[in-house]
Amino acid sequence: MPSSVNKKQPEVIERKNRSKYMMEHLSSKLFLFCALLSVFSLLLIVGFVFYKGSHPFIAGGYSFIDFIFGMDWVPSEDKFGIFPMIVASIFATIGALIIGVPIGLWTAIFLAEIAPKSVAKVISPAVQLLAGIPSVLYGVFGLAIIIPFLQNNLNLAKGHSLLAVILVLAIMMLPTIVTVAETAIRAVPKSYREGSLALGASPVGTIFKVVVPAAKSGIMAAVVLGLGRAIGETMAVILVAGNSLTLPTSLTDSIRPLTTNIALEMGYAFGTHQEMLFATGIVLFSFILILNFVLARISSKGDK
Repeated sequence: MPSSVNKKQPEVIERKNRSKYMMEHLSSKLFLFCALLSVFSLLLIVGFVFYKGSHPFIAGGYSFIDFIFGMDWVPSEDKFGIFPMIVASIFATIGALIIGVPIGLWTAIFLAEIAPKSVAKVISPAVQLLAGIPSVLYGVFGLAIIIPFLQNNLNLAKGHSLLAVILVLAIMMLPTIVTVAETAIRAVPKSYREGSLALGASPVGTIFKVVVPAAKSGIMAAVVLGLGRAIGETMAVILVAGNSLTLPTSLTDSIRPLTTNIALEMGYAFGTHQEMLFATGIVLFSFILILNFVLARISSKGDK
């Protein structure tokens, strides 16, 4: 009996090894399939948008320069100019960054470096919870609270404005900026803080002269991700923007950003009108590519 058992043991071990190898092989193939599926989906979406969006300029005889710098968007009269929408999107995004980045960064510094653990355990989940709120609810909040506030305090006939969009977008980008920046600050080695304090620096000086510069790459990534959230937001902006097609000249002007234009008109557009909305999507996609390029450059500089 012992000899027969000993003979079977190598066979059992070999069978287990073969089964383990097969499982690992299948797992690697499954992961590869998922990765290729993701890439294929991205290429399919991008290819379809560029095909539909470039058709009016390649086969329809429309000028891309007139499309970008045109001031009038009147599909019924065959006028397709998105310059006021581009300016509105840029102004709204920059304004949201001016408000959201300092608040988000200071909150992240407070949670990572200053706040007691008991306080941080309460505030951090609360900030992260903001990211799970549907964007349309931010729009409803802006419609019910921000717009009446602006209308009453600024004596506006209509509270829907660029300023309302900026405030809503600033609130929406806070969870992204706070979460990513806090993670980057916490990732700074403890030895950096200890060395700075040992050299006589104050705790606040250590934070702003040692910790924050060391986490610069992650903080800039947080800013870029927040910027992407602001550029791509649609539902909340629709409710508070006012959807005016004029070029904004002040914070109280009603605006229509690029994303809002696509969302409002894609449902009933057809023909050239629909293709021009896809062309608007190409402009948005170009913004995202620029953001990704900036993020890659920032990350590469931070790693050097």
